[in-house]
Amino acid sequence: MALYLKRAGHRVVVFERFDEPKPVGSGLILQPTGLTVLADLGLLDDILALGSRIDRLHGADANTGRTVLDVRYDAQRGHRFGLAVHRAALFGVLFRATQREAIAIETGVEIESLEAGERATLIRGNGRRAGPFDLVVDASGSRSKLRRASAPGEPRPLTYGAFWASLGWRGEGFDEHALLQRYDKASVMIGVLPIGRPEPGAEKMVAFFWSLKPADAERVRAVGLDAWKERLVALWPECEAFTSQVEDFDQLSLARYGHHTMKWPAGRRLAIIGDAAHSTSPQLGQGANMALLDAAALSHALARTASVEAALEAYAKARRWHVRIFQALSLAFTPFYQSDSVTLPFIRDRLVATVAKIPPAPQFLASMVAGTVIDPFRRIGLAEAKWPDRFGG
Repeated sequence: MALYLKRAGHRVVVFERFDEPKPVGSGLILQPTGLTVLADLGLLDDILALGSRIDRLHGADANTGRTVLDVRYDAQRGHRFGLAVHRAALFGVLFRATQREAIAIETGVEIESLEAGERATLIRGNGRRAGPFDLVVDASGSRSKLRRASAPGEPRPLTYGAFWASLGWRGEGFDEHALLQRYDKASVMIGVLPIGRPEPGAEKMVAFFWSLKPADAERVRAVGLDAWKERLVALWPECEAFTSQVEDFDQLSLARYGHHTMKWPAGRRLAIIGDAAHSTSPQLGQGANMALLDAAALSHALARTASVEAALEAYAKARRWHVRIFQALSLAFTPFYQSDSVTLPFIRDRLVATVAKIPPAPQFLASMVAGTVIDPFRRIGLAEAKWPDRFGG
């Protein structure tokens, strides 16, 4: 967002709660939606040089080996693909661009509240004031304090989260261009996502994850690391190439997920984007992509309208249906893969897996993963990037 605004000639200040700007988390898939925004910013080549091209998502029952998920980007025309990246890679590409643009960043700042009138003033955690500003953009995540003031209430916690780790890539027995998963009913999901390099010259890495209830994390730790490894390897023997790299539970990050969707992601002199405006399970991998689309939508709305107020209304309308549809799809699909249900995985493995092979289901699944079930670009004013016939990540 800061890049868009600075390039449009605005004075921009970024307030960061950490003592220094840094990435948080492991890996993610940039979909054609997010990649189109990065292309619009002139950063596509930079991120392509670091990420790993993903052509399909494949999931199998850990006990029978039966394929229960097979989504291929080439089910649709246009040479689409996903790009799996380490969060540090995406952060680095964006951060280096902000440095080239000489965008001001103030670190160690916790924003508590906003006073909005003709202009907006931010109230810091230490009581100091910042501003006034013509517009405040809240990109502070699902625990946003400014969002709470605009729309009281917290995201609804989801039952399942995950242990994540960034490990060295070991390719034997794995497809470097696929997200691979193994399921034991819906209560266990193991995933292997090749994510390229976190920075130029670094070794290739993989995001390795295992779903569990955050409430069970301490019990798993108490049983011990060896028992955890044995359980995973029993379900998926090849993943020992990754579990053998985990020497301590401190290498695993526990992710917790929540679901919420703001009805109107804007207030007076305030725009709310990304997880602050809408968060959900990462089942469809859309979080970062939705945030990038939000930023593009707001930037293009500001460029096309005569006032901040008109731009905020245009931004909210441009993103309304795309956000709502994908939030609903994520909420509907997550229990098939992360829940205590016995019935849902039975339906998933037998009925859904069969129907998914019959047109137009493969095309629909590809568009759902790509983020294009409905066109997210037209209302923003973007054209989807053109993808090369071949790209080796």
